[in-house]
Amino acid sequence: MELKELQAAIEGILFAAGDPVPVERICLALEQDRETVDGVCQRLADEYSYERRGIRLVRLENSWQMCSAPEYASGIRKALESRKPPKLSQPALEALAIVAYFQPVTRAYIEQVRGVDSSYTVGLLLERGLICEAGRLNVPGRPMQFRTTKTFLRSFGLTSLEDLPELPSSTQEGVQMTMELESAIDRLQQQEAQADGHQEPEFGQGEDGECP
Repeated sequence: MELKELQAAIEGILFAAGDPVPVERICLALEQDRETVDGVCQRLADEYSYERRGIRLVRLENSWQMCSAPEYASGIRKALESRKPPKLSQPALEALAIVAYFQPVTRAYIEQVRGVDSSYTVGLLLERGLICEAGRLNVPGRPMQFRTTKTFLRSFGLTSLEDLPELPSSTQEGVQMTMELESAIDRLQQQEAQADGHQEPEFGQGEDGECP
């Protein structure tokens, strides 16, 4: 398959999918190796960005997704008459930061760090698709664990969890850990504001504790 044909095929797959598409799935569909597919996707992403096109190609861990260019978000929202969900509250950002940095975690762990009941906050993050269920902990009562999703990465302009700012290397217990998370929460707020132009498609929950 020639380069132009391969580019067109990948564009078609990503446009039709709407959601992030794993690299492996594209490789199987087009009978190409991963290095080739990643290379073509990166080339397309660079072209879209350089030419200031209305679309962008973004990498989310081991997947690629086509989305609208953030600088045209205002016009897109007006044209589609859609509203972005309200920004996260401070309690929601605190809980989200705990999940992001120490995942997978249980609700009890989140509450231990925050010092308050977090049932509503965890439910809100699940509803927004920023976290998802990630299997049960193998202890008495088998509490549910939670981890972040690709929607979280896209919403905060991250390629992978490795892009998260590092926390100070000290104790991760009680009040001290909460204090350490404050700077991370501030960064999440800044990243959410910078990524404000991204659309947020809804994702269904994966099976066997896998997040979308």
